[in-house]
Amino acid sequence: MKSEELKRRTNEFAHRCVKLAVALPNTQLGKHLRGQLIRCSTSVASNHRAACIAQSKASFISKLSIVIEEADESHFWLEFIIDESLLKNHLVEPLLKEADELTAIFIASRKTARKDRNDQ
Repeated sequence: MKSEELKRRTNEFAHRCVKLAVALPNTQLGKHLRGQLIRCSTSVASNHRAACIAQSKASFISKLSIVIEEADESHFWLEFIIDESLLKNHLVEPLLKEADELTAIFIASRKTARKDRNDQ
């Protein structure tokens, strides 16, 4: 997948998560989850962009590791929203799927980058 396509996907993922987060109930739990989901989902997009302009292979791998962690954390909070029945499943499940797909893509990218670094 091309870098521009991944930039688009991560940016769209962040926007969709933010929209979902603001739909959470205005309770103590809803407010907490709103902040957590907004922080980690937007971090996926911003750290992917940072990886794209990394100054070295090591920096690229480091930024990808952050992207993976944040995508996985987004998945956690989305699951938590479902587990607590805070929103309808059909609203959350597409974002769970996208979090899984993005995590898998970036894990594969990191493996490739590490292999390329070790082959040099």
